[in-house]
Amino acid sequence: MDFPIEAIRAQFPALAVTDDGRPRIYLDAPGGTQVCRPAIEAMVAHLQRGTANAGGAFATTIETDAMSAAAHAAMADLLGGESDEIAFGPNMTSLTFALSRALSRSWEEGDEIVLTRLDHDANVSPWLLAARDRGAKVRWIDFNPATGVLDYDAVPGLLGPRTRLVAVGAASNALGTLNDVNRIVAMVRAGSEALVFIDAVQSVPHVPTDVEAIGCDFLVCSPYKFFGPHQGVLWVRSGLIDAIEAYKVRPAGNDGAHRFETGTPSFEGQAGVLGTIVYLDWLGGEVSGANGRRERLRAAFEACIAYERDLGERLLAGLATIPGLKLWGVPTMDGRVPTFAFTIDGHHPDAIAGHLAGQGIFAWSGHFYAVEVIARLGLAESGGLVRLGLCHYHTAGEVDRTIEALRAL
Repeated sequence: MDFPIEAIRAQFPALAVTDDGRPRIYLDAPGGTQVCRPAIEAMVAHLQRGTANAGGAFATTIETDAMSAAAHAAMADLLGGESDEIAFGPNMTSLTFALSRALSRSWEEGDEIVLTRLDHDANVSPWLLAARDRGAKVRWIDFNPATGVLDYDAVPGLLGPRTRLVAVGAASNALGTLNDVNRIVAMVRAGSEALVFIDAVQSVPHVPTDVEAIGCDFLVCSPYKFFGPHQGVLWVRSGLIDAIEAYKVRPAGNDGAHRFETGTPSFEGQAGVLGTIVYLDWLGGEVSGANGRRERLRAAFEACIAYERDLGERLLAGLATIPGLKLWGVPTMDGRVPTFAFTIDGHHPDAIAGHLAGQGIFAWSGHFYAVEVIARLGLAESGGLVRLGLCHYHTAGEVDRTIEALRAL
């Protein structure tokens, strides 16, 4: 079945916006995708019909409770878990800080944690600060600057009897590297009793996610990176949650992962997430005959992988024709998501991003909060990188227009 790109693009109102008649090209997807129509409509419907806090006896609170339960179930289907293992929050960073504070209560001086040089700082600083406060040691998984690939062979030597946590990203927000998290989890299980935390913010928009298959203990993602509103989502393995004391107000619930949902949440945001899953479920039905929401969600991402691979190969071929351009990271579409970082001799990254913006092409420059990555590559003083991010609503024509704009530098 052909990939229904026109029907997909019709689901994203922002893609129809023009500036002086010129269509926009949103290549800032790693920083946040555009929002699908079902998510927008679900948020508006929740607010228009009447919202309320949870747990009451009147109509609006009953409807809010039902919608929130449906949103938790939808996210569980997307990630492969169960509803009581899902917590919503304002963003992934806030949830990670909350979890790091809760987990580190039991750490002692001399305990160890393992982080990577390839991660976004939201999967670094929360753990660095917790380790500092508890006197724990930090060990690092390095990556090869020439390829952007983690040093897997070094992982067993970083683990020991006092390793308490291993935190790793499923995909790099800077270089696009798709990490073999299943392999890392297997090594951790073989060499320690450490817990494993996965930052899946950059992988969930592009590949199917199955927390049971990964075997991790915690996983976080950001719906605004996969076509929904600004929210964060935390998955916690059910067998662990009862042993974790979350920092929260006393009246707040303590059921499952919901203990991390402190304060009144953004119910309109949860409605939007539910709408996003409705959209992905629709897409799965368009590209397959799968039965059941989990199966259709997987089918949607499998179809997106193939489509995004073609787009990515087209972009890589075009980038190779730009004089002085250096691609940083994996040189092919194997082992990566469609996020691409580069520099061009004689041009500051900010100037390149500004040039593209002048052509209606939206891209980021700098460090993208991946401060360890930029430092490891030695690019902090020269302005970092330019980053282009594709996803399943982009077209070959947009890729070609971007290459033409870069040639005009």
